[in-house]
Amino acid sequence: METPAWILVFILSITLFLFLVVGIVLIIKLIGVAKEAKKIVIQGQNIAEKADDIADNVRDMTTVGGLVKHFTESYLNKADKKAKRTKKEK
Repeated sequence: METPAWILVFILSITLFLFLVVGIVLIIKLIGVAKEAKKIVIQGQNIAEKADDIADNVRDMTTVGGLVKHFTESYLNKADKKAKRTKKEK
């Protein structure tokens, strides 16, 4: 082969090597970004579930049935604790 052909092969080889290195680095960075995005999505889902639970609690506390249920459970819990205390004392 002649000298200009070797120079061209050398330049193309270096260019291909640089593209391969840059590509590998970008793929590694992309994998890291994808992992972070997955964490963010999971955290967003948890926040949405908590917001749904809060909305359910607010709904239960603002309806008549929910208030009656809350006070009934509170009364029953107090009565249950009182009954356990009296059993321990005897």
